[in-house]
Amino acid sequence: MSAAARRRRRLLAGGVLLVLLVVAGLVVRSALALHKHGATLAHFTLHSRMLHRSLKETTVVPAGGGSGRPLLVFLHGKGEDGEDSNVSNELFAGLAALGSRAPDVVFANGGDDSYWHDRADGPWGSSLVDELIPAAVKRLHADSRRVAIGGVSMGGYGAYDVARLHPGRFCAVGGHSAAIWLQGGDSAPGAFDDAEDYARHDVLVAARHDPKGYGPIPLWLDVGDQDPFRQADTAFATALRAGGADLTFHVWPGQHEGDYWRSHMKTYLRFYADALASCHGRG
Repeated sequence: MSAAARRRRRLLAGGVLLVLLVVAGLVVRSALALHKHGATLAHFTLHSRMLHRSLKETTVVPAGGGSGRPLLVFLHGKGEDGEDSNVSNELFAGLAALGSRAPDVVFANGGDDSYWHDRADGPWGSSLVDELIPAAVKRLHADSRRVAIGGVSMGGYGAYDVARLHPGRFCAVGGHSAAIWLQGGDSAPGAFDDAEDYARHDVLVAARHDPKGYGPIPLWLDVGDQDPFRQADTAFATALRAGGADLTFHVWPGQHEGDYWRSHMKTYLRFYADALASCHGRG
């Protein structure tokens, strides 16, 4: 091997090593950047008989642990980040601020674009209620009678659809920039199987027909003033309020993105904690 070739080989090896060190450093810094405030982050696999697949699920137990805490089921938005996409410093700080009132949290796995409803590729909504929630309650020793459900974007829509189809199951429902459309033709590709599937899970039309469908439980809905779902979310809020629903609705500055949701996470968690604290059991 010539001297020039040896120099090129050394330079290449050095470059590869530098890249590896940089990547390792980023991973370490990322791990160190997650301040859990004493909470425990864990994962488990749900072997779903209803969906015929195995799903990784994420749980967070606030500092102090202990059995009997209420449970918050939090649903993610569309995309590959899935069940871990809402795990953040803001989440852990918000739970810590609640102290003993903080709920256990399970971040459910809804695939890339299930939109959390029963459809051709599987009963995602039914599996959530009949498989995931019981599994999370058992694993965390949570209070099965005090369960709230919420989520962002696809998950915000899913929370309202699941709660609508299971009246009396949840102590509270929250949608954060909920992916709701004014009509089926506006929906995202892949969100529904067809027009009939959309009609079966049209939460806006359902609210207009039966604005009391969620009963007396506290409801939450917020959306950014630059969010493409603002118009439909506002229409949904209007329909719910027409029936006297116990709804908190906010339009805050922001877009449809993670920074918006993280900036309000502490407020979201306080809403769920308040609702769960006053809930006397709906399981």
